[in-house]
Amino acid sequence: MRMRFLPVFAALSMTTLAACDIPAGSQIDQGQFGGATMNNSQLMQGDISAERALGLRFASEVNPTVNFAFDSSVLTPQAQAILRQQANWIRQFPELRFRVYGFTDNVGTKEYNYQLGLRRANAVVAYFSQLGISRSRLEAIVSYGKTRPLIPVPGPEIRNRRAVTEVSGFVKAQPIPLNGKYAEIVFREYVESATRPHPQVVEIETQVDPGGN
Repeated sequence: MRMRFLPVFAALSMTTLAACDIPAGSQIDQGQFGGATMNNSQLMQGDISAERALGLRFASEVNPTVNFAFDSSVLTPQAQAILRQQANWIRQFPELRFRVYGFTDNVGTKEYNYQLGLRRANAVVAYFSQLGISRSRLEAIVSYGKTRPLIPVPGPEIRNRRAVTEVSGFVKAQPIPLNGKYAEIVFREYVESATRPHPQVVEIETQVDPGGN
């Protein structure tokens, strides 16, 4: 009597082996962060700051913008989902500070829209606090009101009714020099990329061929 393994055995075996062969650092660069050599050269030459590099990465890996209903600073369920993604990213980088900007569309007075933009920025910060993000890491809250529309139209436009989160710098209490902080962050991720959990053991079912074929 011969044992015949199901075809799934080969597929699962290949998947398990492939999962074990992840080079260190292979999952750090997602394509938007730029090539390592280019970023290192720009940082060393002063062509790009560490804050700028990490700010670009933040904007490429999570949606930095949430939108609001007309004349409202209440976070919608969709906005809350985006902010939870932002908060997960923020938790990975305790060295960084962030700034939240509030905006409105071009309806109403300049003064009213300034206050509305501020309420929207405050709503984001308050939600971050609920998610465990310290207010000390939010350097400032800024309102641009209706002065910087994303879509220059005179009437209501949801894309202009927004709050934007950006990287603003490093936490001042950190004693490491600026470039050292950047290197520390990159190296920490490099090490973590090589210490991912080993794939779980998968049970393989077998069949017995009654005919002995």
